[in-house]
Amino acid sequence: MGQRADGYHLLDSLMQSLELCDRLYIEPAEELSLTIDGNPDLVPDDKNLVLRAARALQQYAHVDTGAHITLEKRIPMGAGLGGGSADAAATLKALDEIWDLGLSAEELEKIGLSLGADVPFCLLDAPARAQGIGEILTPVPCKKTFPLVLIQPCTPLSTKAVFDAWHQSPTQSSDMEKCLLALKEGDLQQLAAHAKNGLEQVSIPMRPQIEIARQALLDSGAVMARMTGSGSVVFGAFEHHAAARRAWEKLKTAYSTCILTETAL
Repeated sequence: MGQRADGYHLLDSLMQSLELCDRLYIEPAEELSLTIDGNPDLVPDDKNLVLRAARALQQYAHVDTGAHITLEKRIPMGAGLGGGSADAAATLKALDEIWDLGLSAEELEKIGLSLGADVPFCLLDAPARAQGIGEILTPVPCKKTFPLVLIQPCTPLSTKAVFDAWHQSPTQSSDMEKCLLALKEGDLQQLAAHAKNGLEQVSIPMRPQIEIARQALLDSGAVMARMTGSGSVVFGAFEHHAAARRAWEKLKTAYSTCILTETAL
């Protein structure tokens, strides 16, 4: 992991979508507007990635028509799960079709990258190795999906603060080649042995609840438990759905945000 002169960090990460998702409902309209359901803390202002994506697409394609967008929020905020990026990607894809623009994947990725480093991956919608600042994407073979339990044990962290702390104490990265092989073979044990989140070491002192939740998932049968992104969600990966459901039934009584889901191919 390094850093460019413009402040963007250089990454080498494995990224995979989840079955857990927000939902977008879009109708043609004269003006551009957004309604949000499911999270009273999220407001449809100029910082919202859905509106930013729609306006960026309007500007790029010289579109003066609008749309009414309803966002049903189901992914926790400040989770490190890329919910906002996924919403932006879905907005670009949907409005490209609704407005009959016919933009190429490369054009959508260019617009997406201007909104955030994770948006190009969300446009790809397949397991991938992300390099550069997230724009260099290489699809990776993945033999199977894995059941997951997600816990958000604490308030969100500042991504900037986490990366600033990481610069003071950089950590060892994952063995990428062994991780790629583990995904290809569907070997969760090997993935757990070689996959690391280099930001955990600095995020955990800021939010000790992250390590407590990670250990709780392991104690409940997870083969692998890691923090997502720069936090604050912790995921536990399981070999079987029954084991994941047992862990979820146990842990949801202790954590208000505890979600049963699985990876997606």
